[in-house]
Amino acid sequence: MKVLVTGGTGIIGEAAVRALHRRGHTARVLSRHAGRDQTWWPAGIEGWAGDISDDKSIRGAGEGCDAVLHIAGIATEEPPRRTFQAVNIDGTRYVVLEAERTNIPKVVYVSSLGAERGQSAYHKSKRVAEDVVRAFSRDWVILRPGAVYGPGDRHLSVLLQMIRTLPIIPTIGDGNQQFQPIWHEDLADALVSALERDDVRCRVLDIAGPELTSQNDLVARFRKITSRAPMQAPLPEFAASLGIRALDALGVGVPFSAAQLDMLVEGNVIPAGQANALTDVFGIVPTRLDDGLRRLAAEQPAQLPSAGVGALTRKRFWVDIRAGRFDADALFEYVCEHLAELLPPTVELKPDASGSTRVEEGETLTLEIPVRGHVQVRVAEAAERCVTLLTVAGHPIAGAVRFLIEARGDAVRFEIHVFDRPASVIDQLLMRAAGERLQRAAWIALATNVARASQGKASEVQTSEEELDEHELDVVNRWATELSAQLSRNSTSSGRD
Repeated sequence: MKVLVTGGTGIIGEAAVRALHRRGHTARVLSRHAGRDQTWWPAGIEGWAGDISDDKSIRGAGEGCDAVLHIAGIATEEPPRRTFQAVNIDGTRYVVLEAERTNIPKVVYVSSLGAERGQSAYHKSKRVAEDVVRAFSRDWVILRPGAVYGPGDRHLSVLLQMIRTLPIIPTIGDGNQQFQPIWHEDLADALVSALERDDVRCRVLDIAGPELTSQNDLVARFRKITSRAPMQAPLPEFAASLGIRALDALGVGVPFSAAQLDMLVEGNVIPAGQANALTDVFGIVPTRLDDGLRRLAAEQPAQLPSAGVGALTRKRFWVDIRAGRFDADALFEYVCEHLAELLPPTVELKPDASGSTRVEEGETLTLEIPVRGHVQVRVAEAAERCVTLLTVAGHPIAGAVRFLIEARGDAVRFEIHVFDRPASVIDQLLMRAAGERLQRAAWIALATNVARASQGKASEVQTSEEELDEHELDVVNRWATELSAQLSRNSTSSGRD
């Protein structure tokens, strides 16, 4: 089966595309940036550059497809173009018309839990869009998921990052408003089943995770997972929207968008006595909340240079070692095995679930650094005497770090390349105040410790720093993006997704 997928590059869409691929289907992903977004897609997935709010740009997208999975939508408006009317309502109308025109037999639409009763502008737009889907002349299915969470979502992932890094986190109201989150891969499996099953047609289905939770409950669970205990600062509901907009303007992530705040107040749970389609219709064994949160903590997306603010800099630190106990290959292995011991005392590398701190390609390393607390980096490559680490969402910098080891005549050179820019305006201020000095000291200390462990004659640690121009910034962005995409492709092809 070939499926036209809208919104295939978001949290739900990426999981759905992977699920389609895993179950032997092909997909055409309709995206405003199809050429850029498809870098991680596996074989059998193609892109179509178009915008659902522009009917002309999507004309022809349904040709040759057997079904439509319509996920695209917005939870927050960005006038004048990105409005609920233009995207959620008109966009759905254009997608359904394309399905009618190309004789596609089935449309599956992702709505929102509570759309039939919610009074927020977001829920009202979803309710109208549902009416559009119901008017489709052939088979349709509407799924109403609860809050969807997965690596990089704008809700639970942001709360996790705040707990990892901040001494105080805001709590809206009393923090006990209940909602029912669903793990993104569980929803993706349900969506593909809705496409595949002939007995699921012309139905509206509520779907959510197995457990109710709240802000207070999530904070308690994340505290346990991260071993950090930030204080909570209650924020009255009437002031929450202003606070969200103010923090957003500073580039600081907040765990609730304005629309999510509305849904939180309205209630985002399956009513008592009503079926949960995840288990009752699709027979999917749901991901327990604790298991999902642990995976969320381990699988946050890379924070590439393009995500930062300010100028991108390239810093180099290197030391030449002669007559040491390691040749270049042996030193590479030693660094991968003993990085935790080689880091300065100010930076602690936390062991993974198995107790290991070895640097392995594809692994996510958790570090504790001064001021910021717990941050993560992902090992994008660890081969041929080169280790590349990409910063992960929640890190104070957006960028990449490379450890290079090479033979230079009678010496072995250990070199560190740092490509970085602050992750947000607040991080930019902190980096200027103390972060840059601490970072520089940490890299010099690492190079010094590597030289000491080699037990040879080492030069002084040499350093250089330069600000990159726009062309160089673009080159680094493309390089880091391709590394991240390659990790994702490897994960999909090996079944790790």
